[in-house]
Amino acid sequence: MKKHKIAIFASGNGSNAEALMAYFKDNPYISVDLLLTNNPNAYAIERAKKFAVLCKVFSKQDFENEAVAEYLRDNRGITHIALAGFLWLIPENLIKAFPNKIVNIHPALLPKYGGKGMYGRKVHEAVRANGDITTGITIHLVNNKYDEGEILAQRSVDISATDTPEEIARKVQELEHRYYPEVIESWIRSH
Repeated sequence: MKKHKIAIFASGNGSNAEALMAYFKDNPYISVDLLLTNNPNAYAIERAKKFAVLCKVFSKQDFENEAVAEYLRDNRGITHIALAGFLWLIPENLIKAFPNKIVNIHPALLPKYGGKGMYGRKVHEAVRANGDITTGITIHLVNNKYDEGEILAQRSVDISATDTPEEIARKVQELEHRYYPEVIESWIRSH
């Protein structure tokens, strides 16, 4: 069986990137081969070093003008892309280079609390402000709009009226770390 190679895109802390690297570390069919970031100070870079995963920092221009897509396709043999706290909209050239091969995780039950500018703490604050009693994660394919790709999986968690945005974030992050790697593995192996 052909080995699938994942590139992770991350912009910040990288806890989901690390969860993916740890999960696939000894997987005979799927590996994390590359971490890409638009932020040279992203802590995700340090997390990748722990797993000896190659890191590449890129500019907005390289991202938009196909240099990143060409690098992934031609030089690395990447078969799939996982977004893990990556904040830029994926350009059409990358979507075309990896059709239905880019997955994202969103810290809410889409379609609620999705779209441009809805990430991290902002999502949890909106959940709290609206008095929701459940929240969760959505793992979805990426298209050319924020958080509108085909949903692969959703997992939910109950929250209480007294949970702060930080407590909501902690509960959601537990779901992310547990289910994102499993759903990615199932998605890759079923195609």
